[in-house]
Amino acid sequence: MDTIQMQPHIPKTADPAAFAPFTPEAAASTLAYHRSFPGYRPTPLRRLNGLAARLGLGELYVKDESYRFGLNAFKALGGTHALGRILAKRAGLLPERADYAALRSPAAHSAGTCTFVTATDGNHGRGVAWAAKELGHNARVFLPQGSAPARLEAIRALGAQAEIAPLDYDSTVRLAARYAQDTGGILVQDTAWEGYREIPLWIMQGYLTMALETARQLADERPTHIFLQAGVGSMAAAVAAFFQALYSHGQTPVVAVVEPHGANCFYRTARAGDGMLHPAPAPLRSIMAGLCCGEPNPLAWEVLDGTASFFFSCPDRVTIRGMRLLAGREAGDAPIVSGESGAVTVGLTAELMGDPALRSLRDDLGLDARSRVLCFSTEGDTDPAGYRRIVGPSHPSEGRM
Repeated sequence: MDTIQMQPHIPKTADPAAFAPFTPEAAASTLAYHRSFPGYRPTPLRRLNGLAARLGLGELYVKDESYRFGLNAFKALGGTHALGRILAKRAGLLPERADYAALRSPAAHSAGTCTFVTATDGNHGRGVAWAAKELGHNARVFLPQGSAPARLEAIRALGAQAEIAPLDYDSTVRLAARYAQDTGGILVQDTAWEGYREIPLWIMQGYLTMALETARQLADERPTHIFLQAGVGSMAAAVAAFFQALYSHGQTPVVAVVEPHGANCFYRTARAGDGMLHPAPAPLRSIMAGLCCGEPNPLAWEVLDGTASFFFSCPDRVTIRGMRLLAGREAGDAPIVSGESGAVTVGLTAELMGDPALRSLRDDLGLDARSRVLCFSTEGDTDPAGYRRIVGPSHPSEGRM
């Protein structure tokens, strides 16, 4: 199927408790924690004036997460925050005092070394492995079948034990959970289920650093639309909830959630509209490896059900277009190296604005020459060979970290 599909959604009145962890105040605490790590700096927010003019938009902003902690993706934010909260609780530290120095101290390590266990399509596992190494602990990471060898090696290069399992993503999550239980490891997974909610929530809160940085970089330039890609939905939910809280005194942006056709569990859940979660059927097939998650995070759905107005399901060609647009130079725009899971929202924006057949969708969204669209390029060329096949050689900006 090569067509873009859109499911309109009327945001429900959600339980305020579902939104409480994602306030600007919570974001400030999360950002203060991340700032304590060596090498922290905000990732750039790019204003693509040339591309916006070409597409007929007022503004197009792209948050470039390829610079995050030298890991080429945003996911370290969730892993570092979750590990910090776990270790603080273990050491009897107050969360607000559990910064990098405190968690590296002999007192925090008096209870011994932990092994953190997770399943990943690549970026989350790399973030957990990096956080474990930074904080003096171990990591064990499982990747699903079909994972790019470069993603496996990037995790191993951080000192973690890692392997590709002969399973799809959701089965690999269950494998990681069993392994942690059997070995005494600590599962750090970015999706929730019955009896496992606290750590996924901490991971979601970690993404508030990215949201607060963006809000500060935007200053008074309020976006009218935010496009957010979803795998299990943790990032999309955290960012959507944050901006709803931030702009609660005025007009909140239109939130659209974007997924690949091959793993469109949130689109299916919104389309069904029956209050139940609807997984995407196996096999999960898309070049957007980081979004190939068949089962939605129920914590994320609780939030997105109350914030998102549209859910999109897209063919792979949409992200290919986004990757190529971001890599080019449109009327002086700085190029952005954006991987398969990072570029789909920009690709969708370009399709909506440029394809006459999608005019009705564009009109439903209210996209026009006054619109200010915010997207997140959540990863760089995390699979360099795949990136080269689609775009050509990447040319990261000088000083990229």
